[in-house]
Amino acid sequence: MRGPARQPTAALFWRLFLVTGVVFVFATAVLVFSPVTVSAPILLQELTVLGVGLTLMLAVNAFLLRTALKPLDGLTVVMQRVDLLRPGQRAQATGSGEIARLVDTFNEMLDRLEAERGASAAAALAAQEGERQRIARELHDEVGQSLTAVLLELRRTMNSAPDDLRVALGVVQEMVRASLDEVREVARRLRPGVLEDLGLVSAISALASEFSANTKVAVTRRLDQRLSLSREAELVVYRIGQESLTNIARHAHATHVDLRLTAEEDGVVLEVSDDGRGLDGAREGAGIRGMRERALLVGGNLTVQTGPAGGAVVRLEVPAGARRNS
Repeated sequence: MRGPARQPTAALFWRLFLVTGVVFVFATAVLVFSPVTVSAPILLQELTVLGVGLTLMLAVNAFLLRTALKPLDGLTVVMQRVDLLRPGQRAQATGSGEIARLVDTFNEMLDRLEAERGASAAAALAAQEGERQRIARELHDEVGQSLTAVLLELRRTMNSAPDDLRVALGVVQEMVRASLDEVREVARRLRPGVLEDLGLVSAISALASEFSANTKVAVTRRLDQRLSLSREAELVVYRIGQESLTNIARHAHATHVDLRLTAEEDGVVLEVSDDGRGLDGAREGAGIRGMRERALLVGGNLTVQTGPAGGAVVRLEVPAGARRNS
C-alpha cells in the first residue's frame, strides 16, 4: 500500500529536480562556452556579469517552478471554501502531470463525499419523517383518545356534581379541551395530512394562514396552481417553507412576509422573504443547515441572503428533474 502512495510524490520530486537541473546545466554551459573569465581577485566588471547571470538563472528557475506549482493555488482555494452542503465546487485541473492528477483525485474524493453525504442525509431524513409520523400517530391515537376520555368523564361527573363543584369542573374541562387541541395541533405539524390529502399548494397556504393567526404578521401569498412535483420534492418544499416561517416567528421581528411558490421553465421556486431584522451577521444555525440538507435530497439549491430592502430571503430552487413523472 505504501509504494503506490509514494509514486506521485517521487514523480513530483523528479519533475522539480529536472526543472532545476535544466537551469543549472544551461548556466554551466554558458559559463563554459562563453568568453567570460573570472580573475583573482575578481574584478568589479566580472562581478557584475556573474550577478546578472545569477539573477537570470534564479528568475528562470522561479518561473518554471511557479508554472509547475500554479495548479496548487486553485486547489488550495477550493479546499478552504469547500462545503458539502453547497455541492459542485471543484478545482480546475490544468495541463498534465502529477499536480493535475492530484487535483483530479481531490475532485473524485469530493464526488464520493457528496454522494455519501447525500445518501446518509436521505436515510437520516427518511428516518426523521418516519419518527415524526409515529409520534403523530401516538399523539393522535393514544394521548388524544385519553384526553377525549377524560373530557367525557368530566362531562358525566359535572352532570351529577353539586353546584359548587360544577364551576371548578368546568374550568378543568376547558383546560383539558385546550390541551387536546394543542396535542392535535402538534400531531398535525408532525404529520402534514393536508399535504397528502390536498397537495402542496393547499398545504403551503395552510401554513401561511396558521403563521398569520399565531403571529399576527400579514402574509402575501403568490401560489402557482400549476405545480407538478414528486411526493419527495413536495415534502422537501413543505418542510423548508415550514422552517422558514418558524425562523421568522422566532427571530425576525417582522411585520410582513411575502411567500411565493411558482413554476418556472427549469423547475419550481419557493421564496420566503420578510421585512425583519435580517441575518444580522449571524452564522447559519442547525435550522438552515437542515434546510440545505433537505434541498440536496431533490437536487435543489437553497440560498439565504439579506433582502434588497432589509430582512431575509430564503429561496429554494427545485430542478425540473424532481417533477412528478407523468
